[in-house]
Amino acid sequence: MPIWGRNILLKLENISAHYGDMQALRNVSFEIKESQIVSIVGSNGAGKSTTLSTISGVLKCSSGTIEFLGRRIENLPPHQIVELGLVQIPEARLLFPYMSALENLELGAFALSARKEKEKNLEVVFRLFPILKERKDQLAGTLSGGEQQMLAIARGLMARPKLLMLDEPSLGLAPLLVKQIFETIKEIKAHEITVLLVEQNVFHSLSLADRAYVLENGEIVLEGDGKELLNNPKVKEAYLGI
Repeated sequence: MPIWGRNILLKLENISAHYGDMQALRNVSFEIKESQIVSIVGSNGAGKSTTLSTISGVLKCSSGTIEFLGRRIENLPPHQIVELGLVQIPEARLLFPYMSALENLELGAFALSARKEKEKNLEVVFRLFPILKERKDQLAGTLSGGEQQMLAIARGLMARPKLLMLDEPSLGLAPLLVKQIFETIKEIKAHEITVLLVEQNVFHSLSLADRAYVLENGEIVLEGDGKELLNNPKVKEAYLGI
């Protein structure tokens, strides 16, 4: 389906957010259409993770509107936003280290909308991440860094998201595992799950993205197709060292 024929899944209009007296986001506006991979890139402290936290309801915006599936969500609590099908995978993974991999996955299906499909969803995530099936009885805290990241993503998928937000999924991983994580993101899109990606690896992030936005000091300063921004002179100089 051509990109212009897809429905708008998420829409931010003039979102601002604060941490106390410090303004973290300034009038951020963008759209995400169904079955897209959308990337947000920028330097540390630019507001990327804050954007995800504001969308998921962890941080309340101070002004602006957020629509998901045509419904205003900026005043909803996080658990209700998850029930609607919007799931965030945090940068720190936040697994339960003294629970097994399987128990972590089952907690991902806690939302009422996902519980009845739990076994079916387990089959899907085990196909995506065969190593997790092998490690399902192992404590999450004893898994390798790459396996923990896979578990965090798989746990998010257990909630049957319509939009999956990934915060720095390749952080701290070896290059081979980074490649594997990005291949997995492509597979997730093939399952008709829309992805919003915040990622330090600008080259991989933009190469993968249908649409991308550059954040600086809490404001969007550039936007375009992923490959278009990959060839943008400013992006090359600031983020790719070219």
